[in-house]
Amino acid sequence: MVDTVTRPGAGRGTGAREGGATQASIGVRLDRMPITPTHRSITAVIGVGLLFDTFENNLSGTIAKVLQDDFAFGATELKLVLASAFIGQFIGSLLLGKIADRYGRRRAFLINLAIYSGFSLLGAFSPNAAWLIVTRFFAGVGIGAEQSLSDCYLSDVLPAKKRGRFIAWAYTLAFCGVPAVGFAALWLVPLSPLGIDGWRWLFVIGALGSAVVWVLRRKLIESPRWLATAGREDEADALVSRMEAEVPEGAAVAYRAEVEAEAAAAEKAAAEAPATRLRDIFQPRLRRRTVMLWIFCALSVVGYYGFGTLAPQILAAKGYGIVAGLGFTAVCFLGYPVGSALSLPIIDRMERKRLVALSAAAMVVAGLGFSFAGSAAWIMVFGFVYTVFSNVFSSVSHVYLAEQYPTAIRAAASGAAYSLSKLSAAALPFVLLPVLTSYGPGALFGVIAAVMTALAVTVLTLGDRTTGVSVDRVPTG
Repeated sequence: MVDTVTRPGAGRGTGAREGGATQASIGVRLDRMPITPTHRSITAVIGVGLLFDTFENNLSGTIAKVLQDDFAFGATELKLVLASAFIGQFIGSLLLGKIADRYGRRRAFLINLAIYSGFSLLGAFSPNAAWLIVTRFFAGVGIGAEQSLSDCYLSDVLPAKKRGRFIAWAYTLAFCGVPAVGFAALWLVPLSPLGIDGWRWLFVIGALGSAVVWVLRRKLIESPRWLATAGREDEADALVSRMEAEVPEGAAVAYRAEVEAEAAAAEKAAAEAPATRLRDIFQPRLRRRTVMLWIFCALSVVGYYGFGTLAPQILAAKGYGIVAGLGFTAVCFLGYPVGSALSLPIIDRMERKRLVALSAAAMVVAGLGFSFAGSAAWIMVFGFVYTVFSNVFSSVSHVYLAEQYPTAIRAAASGAAYSLSKLSAAALPFVLLPVLTSYGPGALFGVIAAVMTALAVTVLTLGDRTTGVSVDRVPTG
């Protein structure tokens, strides 16, 4: 095992300038560290939590036709049910991102899952549309920051050269939740276990599963980078030293050499850098990436949730019944974990913004194929291909989002950008359902294609290179 690395800045005071220097050395040690058992266990625990986030995000859309029949929804109630969780997620992304930057990533994780679990369980007992809409809203508040918090936390602790791959591993596990909700709905909806409607059991599954994850997350370490920025350098150093003790002897010499070569330069750069506050996202050095991220987050959900949320409605418009539609949807949803797994070998080799643009273009082609498919076989083929590419897109997008801001404001700034995706997702039923109803699937995917093209152009022209770059790097313009 590797001996504890000599730490530049050890023995200094904890004033602003010295604290910044200590933070820099902590960052270098984390960025250059080989993958350890702690990295793997953290990735697995975060991935399981994200699984229930994806389960939640696709739940209402998957069973929308069932709920519409069970509660005799009108058009307005259906749109509100589909939108309510996303409106809650918009609020949750803003609030819990600030909590994570002020009180720690771990504490924010525990708060968000507790809120989600409680209100998801209450949703299972909905007697009417109003109850369902309210509980879905508050469940959304709880789960709203799950993805942005997970992205920021993993970016904080993972080595720079392995960051994309391991975040993609977490999302590969997470996106098993999408076919899980599809097949669970296909199995439970026609049944009434214990005399309770099958769809209600889906809410119970989400609530109980997230409660188990809450217990697992109590054992997570706090982000050492966050501890250093909060002036708790000794705690940060202790955690990093514990991880360093897991480094195999064969990798120890090279690791120590890299840290010693880079730490002094990183400390000097940190000492000269200005302090970063949340309002700085609108200052010249961060403004361009803020504009890019806000446009990116607002548009990305049109392609991603535009399919996942509305797939059963699209199939109904093609003339398929509820059970057949659920079956086709479940098969299409198998592409979600497959796509995330396909991103693993390329996400740290190809520049992120190019991979975002290429996967968005592939979604456009597959989506148009799905919209014009005339047989069940082609519907499932194009639906599967669409979800494969949408999850290559999603995996790289989550990594890219978390790489844009310094540690001190990462969760709040990323959460603010990410919250726009939830606001857009909440608007989707009100924008896309009328297009589907009036003009059909072809026009719907025509709108999606135009939006994803605009997204790709925005990222390619305004986005910065981030692959393999330390998240501690402060933009200069």
